[in-house]
Order: sequence, then C-alpha cells, then structure tokens
Amino acid sequence: MRHRLSITIHSREPTVTAANGGEISVLGQSITRNSLLLALFAVCTTALIAGTFLLTQDKIVLQKRLAEEKALLEIIPRSRHDNSMLDDTVAVGPEDTGLDLREEKHIYVARKQGIVSAVIIPAVARDGYTGDIELIVGVNRDGSIAGVRALAHRETPGLGDKVDIRKSDWVLGFEGRSLENPALTGWAVKKDKGEFDQFTGATITPRAVVAATLRVLQFAEANKTRLFELKEPAPTEGES
Repeated sequence: MRHRLSITIHSREPTVTAANGGEISVLGQSITRNSLLLALFAVCTTALIAGTFLLTQDKIVLQKRLAEEKALLEIIPRSRHDNSMLDDTVAVGPEDTGLDLREEKHIYVARKQGIVSAVIIPAVARDGYTGDIELIVGVNRDGSIAGVRALAHRETPGLGDKVDIRKSDWVLGFEGRSLENPALTGWAVKKDKGEFDQFTGATITPRAVVAATLRVLQFAEANKTRLFELKEPAPTEGES
C-alpha cells in the first residue's frame, strides 16, 4: 500500500519584534514608510508650485498691463496726455448702443492738465467674414479719429487680416476722419460708393470695420458730455 505524503507550507509574513515583545509586520512598516515619503513629496511639490506662482504672479500682471498700455499708446502717444489711461476709465457694456459689445469693457481716458483730450472706445464689428472683430477707436475731443486698432479677429490670412496693423497700414486711413469728414454717405468702402478702400478679394471685413468705426463716432457724439467732461478720478492711496 502506498502512502501519499501531504505537505502543507504555511506562508508567514516576515516580522520583527517590537520593544514591548509584540511583532510588527516588515511589509506594513515598508508601506507606512513609503506612504509618508509620498505624502512628504506631494507637500514639497505643492509648496514649490505655490511659491513659483506667487513669485511670477506680479510679473505676469505687470507684463499684461504693459501690453495693454502699449496698444493704447499707439493711438494716444504720451505727448498727448499726462495721466495713466489704464487707471482712468469708464465702464461700458452690451447695453451701450452702437458699440455692439458682448461683455463689459472700459473706455480709456486721456487727459492733459486735467482736461480730457481724447478717449479710446472699445467696439465689436459682429459682421466680420469669420465672426467678431474686436476694435478700439481713439476719438479726439474735437470728434476726429485719433486711431483705430483691431485687437482680435479670425479673418482670413492674406485677405481679411489686413485690418491688423501688423499686416497692413489700412487702418491708418481712419486717422483724422470724423462725422463730417467724410459725410455720412462716404462712410462705406469704395465698392459701396464710399471713400474707404476695400481689400483685393475681401470686401466684407473692411465693410464691417468701417461701419463699426462710424458707430463709435456716433456713440462719442451722443455721449460727448459723459466722455469729455469727466472729472478726474480720486487719487489712489499713496498718491499725492
């Protein structure tokens, strides 16, 4: 008769003896230690990211402010004002007829010795070829245009994007224009019997910008007192 030998192997987790005589799992110790190391790493990483953000936040804000100021100074140079246009503003929004804004924006005010010399008004041409064209239009105290710039658009490269000063000097043709120069019928592209050039192969984009610029002039005329008789803002803390 053959006897079958049965061997059972019991696996036991390695342990170490604690000072009080009890046993502590080596595997448990390892897991606990690794968990603590991971937690410490996470805390250090979070602290590093937070520190980097705090160190660069002021720099980012400053760079954005300088970029905004540069765009404004292209229209109203420093020689024409002695205030900070970024800090001298009037809120406007979708309710302001003629500007076609989709959200609240700001009109920037240029002053010389306390007198408003010009304002820079935001507007949107909603009928661009591929959507909205965001503009700023500088209007002088006498009602003439100081300058026009396209801030954002999605017009066709090589065609409609000529509204961008970096692509073409077309927008410079608005400087000095007013509600009287040209007459109302002249505020159109030449294809529509107006006085403004259209682009070769692209009429919709310049047509939209011409119409939006005219609406800004009409807005400025209708709100002349509101814009050009503004009191100076109160000085902020630390200013004399």
